[in-house]
Amino acid sequence: MNIERDSLAGRARIHAALGDPARLAIVDALTLGDASPGEIAHTLDLPTNLVAHHVKVLTEAGLVVKGRSEGDKRRTYLRLRPDALAALTPPPLTGVGRVVFVCTRNSARSQLAAALWHERTHAPAASAGTHPASRVHPRAVAVAGRHGLRLDPTATAHVTDVVRDDDLLIAVCDNAHEDLTGPVRPRLHWSVPDPVRVDTDEAFEAAFADLAARVDRVAHAVTTAPGDRHD
Repeated sequence: MNIERDSLAGRARIHAALGDPARLAIVDALTLGDASPGEIAHTLDLPTNLVAHHVKVLTEAGLVVKGRSEGDKRRTYLRLRPDALAALTPPPLTGVGRVVFVCTRNSARSQLAAALWHERTHAPAASAGTHPASRVHPRAVAVAGRHGLRLDPTATAHVTDVVRDDDLLIAVCDNAHEDLTGPVRPRLHWSVPDPVRVDTDEAFEAAFADLAARVDRVAHAVTTAPGDRHD
């Protein structure tokens, strides 16, 4: 827990350092190459004393390091630390085996999310419902087909028949998130509006786009357990 607090404190310092437009501009200027404080002042049209202040803040936050020129020993060059910027992202979800998406009826959102996850990551995925329907909604099958994915219209299941202890469980509807309060509980919640309530192609397309964006975002944060990825 102390490690987590230290990590949060370090990330907060970096965010605070980047909260000033001038400091953010300095970081931008150093993204592709190194520069001396004088060069930074000239490029950004800032007073040298103000640049010195901002560089001090960025250095203390661990974003920038200084080094002496191997030519003119009196000159200092500033170098960005990309690993410090990388630390701004939340810590990864490690050791994830299978991802299971859950909604109420298992007829639309959870089905689409599982298909998207498998297609984008080539990793195991499943779906289930707290009160599953007998079939997948036809519009869900249709929107999947329009985007090159296939759903089995008969493949609905109850959450207790699908979820295992080591699954990463993601609730893709508010009702499932709020209903699952026992031993089987979602680790993540995506509040995706129910397209079945509106029952139009546009509503299903909107749900698909929402799910696709969330899958892409979370997939980058997931580290699969050894042997669980299938390319």
